[in-house]
Parts: sequence; C-alpha cells; structure tokens
Amino acid sequence: MTQVNHGPLLRKLALIIILMFGFAFALVPLYDVFCRITGLNGKTAEQPATADRAVIDDKRTVQIEFLAHADAQMPWQFSEETERLSVRPGEMKQVNYRVFNPTDRTMVAQAVPSVSPGPAAAYLKKVECFCFNRQELKAGESKLMPLKFYVDPALPDDINTITLSYSLYDITESKPTPALAQRK
Repeated sequence: MTQVNHGPLLRKLALIIILMFGFAFALVPLYDVFCRITGLNGKTAEQPATADRAVIDDKRTVQIEFLAHADAQMPWQFSEETERLSVRPGEMKQVNYRVFNPTDRTMVAQAVPSVSPGPAAAYLKKVECFCFNRQELKAGESKLMPLKFYVDPALPDDINTITLSYSLYDITESKPTPALAQRK
C-alpha cells in the first residue's frame, strides 16, 4: 500500500483558514470605511466640518430629529435635550445631549452617530460634537454634551427630515484606537 503525502494539502488548507479568519476581522473596518465613503447606513464623517459654509437658504426649512440610545451594557442615562428642530440650510445650530453616570466608578464612553436617510449624512455638517472624543465621567457625575452643526444648502430638495441618532457605548476597558489617539 502506498502512502499519500498530505503535507502540501494541509498547508494550503491551513493558509486558507488563516486568510478567512483575517478577512472576518477585516470586514467590520472595511464596511465602516465603505459606509463613510458612500453615506450608506447613515454613517457620518468623524472629522469636524469647517466653519466655512454657504449662505443661509431662507426659502427652505428642514426638520432635524435627535435621538439618544445607550447600549444595553451601558448603565449611563443618555438623552437628547431637543427632540426636533427646524433649521434653514446653512444656518448654524447647537443642541445638547445629557449624560449621567449612576454607577460608583469612573467610566469612559464613546458615542457613535447615524443619520437617516443615509444620503443626508453627507449634508449634515458637524462643527463641534461630543462624538469626536471619548467621554469620561466620574461616579455620579453628569454633564451636557454639545453638538454644533449646520445642514449644507446643497441638500437635495426631496429630503425634508433628517434623523440624527447617537448610540453610546461603554469603552472603559478598551484601549485607544489609532483614530482617537491621533485627535488628542
């Protein structure tokens, strides 16, 4: 009986498994980049918008809806102060979100934005946002977190309402990501 050498086949299979494993970990960042480029899934740019903007469009108003949601594992209380606001494209506005840490320990959170409808994400320009930085609160501490923004006057006419939603996640135990570390 001849013995078949399975070494080359096993090496190929091991390489395929390693590549599949690496690809699975790369999918989330790749999807995130894809969404930011295309505006798909309401992802917004993480860099602040410049204060330069076009003139205010006095002929049009857009409704902006604000939502706040804390992740199930996040014990903080997180809410928007303003639920709905009428804005004129090009007009600078500021709203606040409230956050409270009811725990007995210092915690760190990160807010992740989402815009609906997805195409509107490219036209909602954030000049200042609590989502640009990690938020650290001591036990029992609360604070107001500002969001300063405007809607680009180039917003398509068929978009009359924009929903800006923030999800708040506990990142107390996580290490700084390169993107966050560069902003500091």
